[in-house]
Amino acid sequence: MATASHPYAPESMDAALAEFLRGWSAYEQTRSLDELRATEYARLDALDQVYLDYTGGGLYAESQLREHMALLSGGVFGNPHSTNPTSHAATELDEHAREFVLDYFNASPDEYCVVFTQNASGALKLVGEAYPFAPGGQYLLTFDNHNSVNGVREFARARGATVTYSPVTPPDLRIDEERLRTSLATAAPGVANLFAYPAQSNFSGVQHPLEWIAEARSQGWDVLLDSAAFAPTNRLDLSRWKPDYVPLSFYKMFGYPTGVGALIARKAALDKLHRPWFAGGTITISSVQGDGYYLAEGQTAFEDGTINYLTLPAVEIGLKYLASAGVETVHERVMCLTGWLLDQLTALRHSNGQPLVRVYGPTTTEARGGTITVNFVDPSGKVIDHRVVEDAASKVNISLRTGCFCNPGAGENALGLTADELKDCFHHEERMTFEQFIVAMSQKDVEAVGAVRISLGIASNFTDAYRFMAFATTLLDTSAGELTGQETA
Repeated sequence: MATASHPYAPESMDAALAEFLRGWSAYEQTRSLDELRATEYARLDALDQVYLDYTGGGLYAESQLREHMALLSGGVFGNPHSTNPTSHAATELDEHAREFVLDYFNASPDEYCVVFTQNASGALKLVGEAYPFAPGGQYLLTFDNHNSVNGVREFARARGATVTYSPVTPPDLRIDEERLRTSLATAAPGVANLFAYPAQSNFSGVQHPLEWIAEARSQGWDVLLDSAAFAPTNRLDLSRWKPDYVPLSFYKMFGYPTGVGALIARKAALDKLHRPWFAGGTITISSVQGDGYYLAEGQTAFEDGTINYLTLPAVEIGLKYLASAGVETVHERVMCLTGWLLDQLTALRHSNGQPLVRVYGPTTTEARGGTITVNFVDPSGKVIDHRVVEDAASKVNISLRTGCFCNPGAGENALGLTADELKDCFHHEERMTFEQFIVAMSQKDVEAVGAVRISLGIASNFTDAYRFMAFATTLLDTSAGELTGQETA
């Protein structure tokens, strides 16, 4: 562990903070977030927790809970699929939340609408199952995409559309723009073509250019912009950028409530979708004997059953809280801490000069967010098992994420996994678990099949970053075998 002479010893933190502020002076402009840390997130320090998994899920402020509970305890709210007083009260709150989502993203209600879903994946499934894929059409997506975006390819293939992946280029894991433009130029006229990419990678933190939205649309593509990792610390202005479909998970933005997301869709793009079924709440009328139904108009046709009506007011509360904190302020703080961590991590060396850390993605703050993915490497150059790192971090109350983070394309590219190495894993009658996948890859002499992700957010501060660095130094000059208990004499 760190000692008194170590640069990350607890007694050295004040000096490290002063040095940090000299290099990242913009951090001083974010001091309002320290007050929120002390009041809204006091439980972090009270429980001695270092939370570094904001890309996995945001943290809620205590005032969000109080306001939502006060609202529920002060009213009577019924199922909104009626016109009685309690139903009307719920409908009024839920529609106000819908309007506020548009307002927060600066989306004109004349152009955009909001479909409430259970999460971003639910929003993506709505698009995938209803998009008019057909022979001659295409589904173009980047290697760098969440699994829920990858999953849409199954709908495309089932209907005869072509699925094309546009690669990322190591080491920064940015999209090969020349190859992407070549693919964008292949949209066939008269058929549906869908282009999907993330505004920010949940693997590497790379922020892909929003300018691609207009470029793709001008060439005949509908654009699906996955904003789940982008929205928590960045402003997405839908009056400037015009994607057709925007999936979101609100818990990633402000922690509470979970189980609620949205599809923000251009009304013209929503009209292109053809639902393969109907459900309660999505129709005007249906008949058993008449063997027919009529879907409702607009977003109502996509909200299956009863919406999460008691929870939706908490979405508005959370958005207002994030707006009051200032998403631009959050962004500035996150980038200062991210830049410092990248500098510190890339400088760490074992006694023999071997780097301790291998970063997957940009090592500067240019066009990236607050997600850092790495592997730790021992003095001989062998990757330390990411599961061992997570276990060690957990023992000192540091919460980080390991694995491939539901982003196989970016992970495979970053880790150098090839198509030939991977294809064998998908020709078995029985499903393969991740543990079995790790074993299979180790037999192919694959160096690593997972990584360690550190991500920052609204409640992050310098102490969190410093304590992580203190933990990282405990891995110096230690062999991978020793850490896994497999060291041989």
